[in-house]
Amino acid sequence: MDRKPLGRSGESVPAIGIGTWGIRNYRDAENALKHALSIGLTLVDTAEMYDGGKAEELVGKVVKEFKGDFFITTKLLPERFVDRSEAIKAARASLRRLGLSTIDLILIHWPNRRVSIERQVRVLEALADEGLCRYIGVSNFTLTELRGAIEATSKYDIVVNQVKYSVYDRSVERDLLPYVIREGITIQAYSPLERGLVVNDKELLKIGSKYGRTTVQVALNFLISRPYVVAIPKTEKVERVDEFRGALGWRLSKEDIELIEKLFRWGL
Repeated sequence: MDRKPLGRSGESVPAIGIGTWGIRNYRDAENALKHALSIGLTLVDTAEMYDGGKAEELVGKVVKEFKGDFFITTKLLPERFVDRSEAIKAARASLRRLGLSTIDLILIHWPNRRVSIERQVRVLEALADEGLCRYIGVSNFTLTELRGAIEATSKYDIVVNQVKYSVYDRSVERDLLPYVIREGITIQAYSPLERGLVVNDKELLKIGSKYGRTTVQVALNFLISRPYVVAIPKTEKVERVDEFRGALGWRLSKEDIELIEKLFRWGL
C-alpha cells in the first residue's frame, strides 16, 4: 500500500483515501466505505457541515465495526474558530457523531476572513490541548494564509492543507505545492476526479491503455506522484473503490507525467 507522510509528524497515511461530501444514497455509501477500509483505503475525510452531520454519523457507524486501524479527518466551520468554547463544543459534537474519543485530524474548513489567522490558529490549537484531536490543519488556505497559519502556531504543526487539485485544475502547482513540499506539509487533494469528468477523457484513456489502467487510475496516480500529495476521491460504488485501489502500486513514467503536464494546463 502506497503511503505518504502526514506533514512532519512521523506518521504516514494511505496515498488515496475516501471522501464523504455529497452523499446521495447512504446505504450504498456505507457499503463503499466498508469496502474501502477492508482493502486498505483507511484514510477517511468528512466534515461537520456535510449533510448536517449525517456524513460524520455514517463514518462513525462504519469505523465502529471495523477492526483495523484507520485515520479520520474532519473539518469544522470557520465561524467556530472565533471563540475557543464554540470550537470545543463543535469538536465534541463531531466526536459524538463519529463515536470516537479523539479525532485524528481537525481542519479549519476554510479561512474565516472576519478574524485574524492568528486567532483562528490559537483556537485550533486549543482543540489539540483539550485532547479532541491528535493533529491540526487547514483547508482551502492560499499560500499567504497558510504561511500565516504556520507562523501563528505555538505548540503544534500544521500538517495538512486540504485543497482542490486535479489534472483539470492544477492551480495549486503555481506556488502552493512547491511551498508545502519544501516545508513538509501534506496536501489532501479533494475533487481529484472533478465529479467524474475525467472518466471519459480521451487523452487519459490513451495514456491508461499503456498500463492497462483506467482514466480514473491515471488521474489519481498523477496526483500522488507528487511528494506530500494524498487524493481523497468520493464514491458510493464498491466497484469504484476497487478502481481507486488500482491507482496504487505502480507509477506513471516520467514521460507520461510530462505529457499530462503538457496536455492539462488549466490553472497554471
